[in-house]
Amino acid sequence: MGQRFSFRIHATQGRARTGVIETPRGEIRTPAFMPVGTAATVKAMMPESVRATGADILLGNTYHLMLRPTAERIARLGGLHRFMNWDRPILTDSGGFQVMSLADLRKLTEEGVTFRSHIDGSRHHLSPERSMEIQRLLGSDIVMCFDECPALPATEEAVAKSMRLSMRWAERSRIAFGDRPGHALFGIMQGGVTRELREESAAALKAIGFDGYAIGGLAVGEGQEAMFGVLDYAPGFLPEDRPRYLMGVGKPDDIVGAVQRGIDMMDCVLPSRSGRTGQAWTRAGQVNIKNARHQDDPRPLDEECTCPACRNYSRAYLHHVFKAQEIISSMLLTWHNLHYFQELMAGLRDAIAEGRLDDFVAAFHARRALGDIAPL
Repeated sequence: MGQRFSFRIHATQGRARTGVIETPRGEIRTPAFMPVGTAATVKAMMPESVRATGADILLGNTYHLMLRPTAERIARLGGLHRFMNWDRPILTDSGGFQVMSLADLRKLTEEGVTFRSHIDGSRHHLSPERSMEIQRLLGSDIVMCFDECPALPATEEAVAKSMRLSMRWAERSRIAFGDRPGHALFGIMQGGVTRELREESAAALKAIGFDGYAIGGLAVGEGQEAMFGVLDYAPGFLPEDRPRYLMGVGKPDDIVGAVQRGIDMMDCVLPSRSGRTGQAWTRAGQVNIKNARHQDDPRPLDEECTCPACRNYSRAYLHHVFKAQEIISSMLLTWHNLHYFQELMAGLRDAIAEGRLDDFVAAFHARRALGDIAPL
């Protein structure tokens, strides 16, 4: 592999931008949505099917992979790309968010976090150094700093204390990551919904220096209005010439609003999780295939969609296989959802490049406002 990792902005409209992240394993078109492959698989999908939806990059999960099958085993088997049969870029999160959710099973110190596995109760320790080691063993193309992400709501004092700990961990992550040509390390801005804390966090990260910058600590219970309030200023604290990654977002209207505010990368489990629970995301908004109104409906989920679920199957069939608990239900609905999310990203990229983002966003909201109209 070559030694390239770079980011080029091709066009802007307002604060929105479109461009390309170059990595040795291929280009990532931005703004980009990254499907989540938590345990080295995007649930209910083959890797080639995920690629067929238009995904340029997948996200893997440090916490889950370190517990099972272990990063050391994956390394012995040739690394995560070979292990999961995905030859394009992979970003791995640091494990900090998952450990945060284990509030009753963890002990947090300056050194790191000691926690019990949710699988078998075994004890483990994650520190900035260990997180960097795990992600190196996995062979991630984009590595995330180890951070602490407090759940909101929280007091400003608690958020400030957590953010400053994360900034100290960011410096340790940078040192432990070292010099790895062809691989990138992203810092993670924290600070809750307080502008001054976000600015302080961004200044600390810029002083350390990273290949890209994430905005963390959002989509953790604060609501869309508060999230957009932070995104109205936070991206502007980060370097213009580096990718900006909004972690754990989100729903289609979250994505559109984030792109308008200057975000380049996003990830969320929503498309695959929704697919397994009978929820489809369409131009008309969310469709619940479980509803009885679909049982005699010969139409596709989305008349304009070109995914296999919409080309080849009716709502009536999708309703039937979900009710019958057939595996194909998860497969088809997940494929459709991932296709829709990637089609939305492609539409946003084209609209920014052609200077018509405002019209694209207006049409997006207008179609959703009509809702999923039942046949006459």
